[in-house]
Amino acid sequence: MKLHEYQAKEIFRKWEIPTPEGAVAFSGIEALQIAKNLNATKYVVKAQIHAGGRGKAGGVKLVDSPEEVRTATEELIGKRLVTHQTGPEGKEVLKVLVEAASSIKQELYLGVLVDRNLNRPVIMASAEGGMEIEEVAKQSPEKIFKEWIDPLVGFRSFQGMKLGFKLGFDAKLSRKLTAFLGKLVKLFEGVDASLTEINPLVLTEEDEFIALDAKLTLDDNGLARHPDLAELRDITEEDPLEVEASKHNLNYIKLDGNIGCMVNGAGLAMATMDMIKLSGAEPANFLDVGGGASAEMVENAFRILMSDKNVKAVLINIFGGILRCDTLATGVVEAAKKVHVDRPIIIRLEGTNVEEGRKILNESGLDFQVADGMKDASEKIVSIVKSF
Repeated sequence: MKLHEYQAKEIFRKWEIPTPEGAVAFSGIEALQIAKNLNATKYVVKAQIHAGGRGKAGGVKLVDSPEEVRTATEELIGKRLVTHQTGPEGKEVLKVLVEAASSIKQELYLGVLVDRNLNRPVIMASAEGGMEIEEVAKQSPEKIFKEWIDPLVGFRSFQGMKLGFKLGFDAKLSRKLTAFLGKLVKLFEGVDASLTEINPLVLTEEDEFIALDAKLTLDDNGLARHPDLAELRDITEEDPLEVEASKHNLNYIKLDGNIGCMVNGAGLAMATMDMIKLSGAEPANFLDVGGGASAEMVENAFRILMSDKNVKAVLINIFGGILRCDTLATGVVEAAKKVHVDRPIIIRLEGTNVEEGRKILNESGLDFQVADGMKDASEKIVSIVKSF
């Protein structure tokens, strides 16, 4: 679950990580009042959307007075920002963060995330702060320094000192960076985050480190331990179909293709999408109904697939294990009768009670095509889509 910058900074402050003074505003009048309460000579107004690249898209404005804060806020709220992470449709700005501007001596990048290959957290640091870290990694990977955290012993002070020296700091500043890192790692572990990123982390003229930006992504699997954080979810920033799927415990991610996929099991879902791409088309979604899907879940999955106007045809790929093929087939037939299905459907079934499942589908009177294997299924669905 992604958080807004203002939400992340509120959490940062609870963990004693310094951030600029500021607050969120939903209108120009509110922004004006916040600015008047700040002890500042310059102000920053930042659009709050779940996407990077806001500055390049005009979503970050530096102004000189509370009145200019109001004007900038009114210009941003209601505007659609288009960045490299939003897609061409962009995202509408509904709120802004108003902050006191900071004195900047140096900008850095700092992040803590999970290294999936080594199954442990990794700290990433770079002197190229304020730039997109992906571009730094692509153009100058040697400028990104890393320290992996052993889960058994945790973050060690010498790791912070190593990073400080690599960034060019003396012993005094390296010790300050180490203290800052210790708090950031504790936050990362304490809230069950999958990503904590500060870009830029600034070194002020007073030689203090401040999180000028804050990005925090929480592991959905840990939210049960943090009901207060779960309440911070902003569904207006999420795809409506993904929000609907989450209500029914369906693992759904919308993609850019036109072939809808309904699969049981994440691995099989990935393989299905690979087969579709290998056959020359693009999947419209990742949809895992799970091993124990009920007929009701299948119906809800159908409804979500049919709600996507980009879907031209649907491929159902099921391996019957915990979810038996006859149960899935019954669910599909019932769902097709309740949900208006106006697009071709290819079904591939294998596993427990596969013959019973195929019989249910063939005798349903509905227009299903039953495929013989994954290759046959992907080729049939791609052929149908390309015929439109």
